[in-house]
Amino acid sequence: MTTAHPAQRPGRPGYDLESLLAVTVKVFNDKGYEGTSMEALAQRLGITKSSIYQHVSGKPELLERALTRALDALFALTTERQATSGRHIDRLEYLVRRTAEILVAELPYVTLLLRVRGNTPVERRALARRREFDLFVRDLVVGAAEEGDLRPGIDPALTGRLVFGMINSLIEWHRPRAGGSAEDLADAVLRLTFEGMRRR
Repeated sequence: MTTAHPAQRPGRPGYDLESLLAVTVKVFNDKGYEGTSMEALAQRLGITKSSIYQHVSGKPELLERALTRALDALFALTTERQATSGRHIDRLEYLVRRTAEILVAELPYVTLLLRVRGNTPVERRALARRREFDLFVRDLVVGAAEEGDLRPGIDPALTGRLVFGMINSLIEWHRPRAGGSAEDLADAVLRLTFEGMRRR
């Protein structure tokens, strides 16, 4: 998580957009998007609402920027070489590992993404992009099954949901200072998942 450091301006304190967003995401996660007012954000930041409006048009834009950051990080994985070439089972394993690493690296932003329920246009757009990512995962599972690398009878859509449901559960209990690196977590997920899926 990016620590919010006020960007000093002559005569008054302020925030740059990145640090403003980092604090905003924490408040959204603590209070919920709908339960957070611009006044509450200003109070948490220690600045005026007008100072926030110098950076964004309002609360929806803050939400969209936060969700886009999480989604862009996930979709960037789908273009990496190891996720687009080779056997599908290896691509899937790589994607699972990297997704776990991204979740840890962008924990507040991914937490916010996983908690949206489609109550606003911004949230509905984010959910639509999440479904695109889910389809990418499902296609990898289908490809792995067609290449004979999965145990017989594995349902691709269900497998994708279960695997990424396990990864997504990290937002509920993982704390960066609780011990264990992102690589350790990714290794644990891979062992639990792929030792059960791969055809022996």
